[in-house]
Amino acid sequence: MDQRIINLFDEYTHAPLTRKEFLDRLVKLAGGTALAAAALAVLEPGYAQAATIPTDDEDLVTEETTWPGEAGVTMKGYLVHPKGKKKRGAVVVIHENRGLTPHIKDVTRRVAKAGYLALGVDALSVFGGTPANEDEGRALIGKLDKQQNLNNYLAALRYLRQRPDSNGKTGCVGFCWGGAMANSLATHDPQLNAAVAYYGTQPPAEEVPNIKAALLLHYAALDERVNAGMPAYEAALKAAGIKYEQYVYPNVNHAFNNDSSPARYNAEAAQLAWSRTLKLFKEKLG
Repeated sequence: MDQRIINLFDEYTHAPLTRKEFLDRLVKLAGGTALAAAALAVLEPGYAQAATIPTDDEDLVTEETTWPGEAGVTMKGYLVHPKGKKKRGAVVVIHENRGLTPHIKDVTRRVAKAGYLALGVDALSVFGGTPANEDEGRALIGKLDKQQNLNNYLAALRYLRQRPDSNGKTGCVGFCWGGAMANSLATHDPQLNAAVAYYGTQPPAEEVPNIKAALLLHYAALDERVNAGMPAYEAALKAAGIKYEQYVYPNVNHAFNNDSSPARYNAEAAQLAWSRTLKLFKEKLG
């Protein structure tokens, strides 16, 4: 697909570009309505086709759970873990800028399938939960109070540590908007054992010395918007003596892990990044 079309979709999903503006520009770039429709079919999510772990997987227990958030908010989440009574390392799964979508729930099941207590947090709980309409979800993400949202994720980590089926060790993995949150959790939670950020924007340099978690950073080589912050972040990590691993996957786009969006998904990069993610979790969470 024309890289300009992928860049336009990235602008649409991350900037205040209305759907009408996006579609008008897409038609021009694609060269007509029919070609634009074909492009849209592989740009927008196809959740049913991309699910890798069934919702009724016989090895997993899934449930909708809640815990106290900030300012009286009841936070909601999708909790998944393997069957059997065993204390496990726990992982917060942090969604993209559309909320707790079926894709992120599938990723949560993938984490659980690897042997962990996995919690997909719905950051939009403060608005009643993730809406079905993704444009509405993106709009609500922009209305979140930054500090309240951070505190709600910190509360999710405390909730997991206190559960009787947790071994007390915690990690997080986030994608896009969630990648930025994973970086933020690393700078604000000294008890966090591992943080994995997929193509997430970077925290302020002055917060970097606070990081205690083992850090794993995945970037897409074609993701100019996010990658612009890489040099300053890496310099701050080195200056503070923070342990980290950083990988830039060649010739792939932002959201290369999202297999519900065929135009940007890259199976080779996604599988390699996931294997590195699980390796870190095994080392740090047990």
